Amino acid sequence: MPDLKNDDHTLRSLLASAKTIAVVSRSDKRQRTSYQIAQFLRQVGYIVYPVNPLVTEIDGQPCYASLQDVPQKIDIVNVFRRSEYLPAIVEEAMPSAVNYAINAKTVWAQLGIWEPVSAKTALDARLNVIMDACIKIEYLRLKVS
Repeated sequence: MPDLKNDDHTLRSLLASAKTIAVVSRSDKRQRTSYQIAQFLRQVGYIVYPVNPLVTEIDGQPCYASLQDVPQKIDIVNVFRRSEYLPAIVEEAMPSAVNYAINAKTVWAQLGIWEPVSAKTALDARLNVIMDACIKIEYLRLKVS
């Protein structure tokens, strides 16, 4: 299974071509990493959709209960939930008759989040997969603009 986490050229290309990012389990608490990373992604120009069924709004922006509720196609699904939740998130991100509008290209699990069966499932569905990597750290390290 390809390890995109170690492929700088592909990572840079994915980050440079992406326009929309859904942040799964984005917090509305400013001290949380998911809040800070989502704010960073917005500041550098991405359209960021918060996905968290427990929150209705973050900083005046609607928060969506699921990926299927996001009103636009998603380039990157950035996951902040624990590894045991990855199978359901990958299933929701995958192209199907039910959620064809999501049309996600990449599932990106943050540092410490990794689950091999979910990675294989996503790859089998022709999704790019990056696990156990911080999207902000990689963006800055690769000098994406």
